Amino acid sequence: MFRQLREELASVFERDPAARSSWEVLTCYPGLHAIWIHRVGHWFWTHGLQWLGRLTSHIGRWITGIEIHPAAVIGRRVFIDHGMGVVIGETAEIGDDCTIYQCVTLGGTSLYRGAKRHPTLGKGVVVGAGAKVLGGFIVGDGANIGSNAVVVKEVPAGATVVGVPGRIVDEAAAGQKKTRFSAYGVVPGQEDPYFKTLQSLVEHAQELEQTVSALTEKIRRMEQRLSESSKTEQLRAIK
Repeated sequence: MFRQLREELASVFERDPAARSSWEVLTCYPGLHAIWIHRVGHWFWTHGLQWLGRLTSHIGRWITGIEIHPAAVIGRRVFIDHGMGVVIGETAEIGDDCTIYQCVTLGGTSLYRGAKRHPTLGKGVVVGAGAKVLGGFIVGDGANIGSNAVVVKEVPAGATVVGVPGRIVDEAAAGQKKTRFSAYGVVPGQEDPYFKTLQSLVEHAQELEQTVSALTEKIRRMEQRLSESSKTEQLRAIK
């Protein structure tokens, strides 16, 4: 128990530069409190005391603002930063060393009781603030879900997903081991290929506009020369 507590405290200091002391983390971090309360509710749930499990979950929601279904499976060193508004569904599974920010939903899109309706997060996944991961699919180890992304299909290991609907913006990293922690699922210096494509289209359109303007000017000059040449011939004919 104490070993696990030390692990969790150490993981907070690794991922939150605002943490100043162990006492502050123990007493003022609702994400940790929600995890601890969930362990109690999960024990009740797995030992046939479902009502007590749901009641414990409800108390945890009231205290921390974080709603975790007592049936959800949560690994070691999971850190819910800030946490207000986080919702974790019944069949969700969260691997070791995951980081979840405020207003995240790990939700289900199926209404069939007993089915796998909620996502499974691999190890070391980062889910940015406001992101919605919806469905019974797998988010691979080390993946980054950007803030406010809406993810509705499987994410490869190591990939970064942004946007609505979520799209992979770093295919080269997919399948590779994560080398550093990405706060809020943001990789510094990373460019969105969709934005780059749009930017190139805009630049191409500008080049076409310049070409058309140049051709229009040439045609105008040619018409002017033809008009002047025609007037000259008419004057010669009169003479």
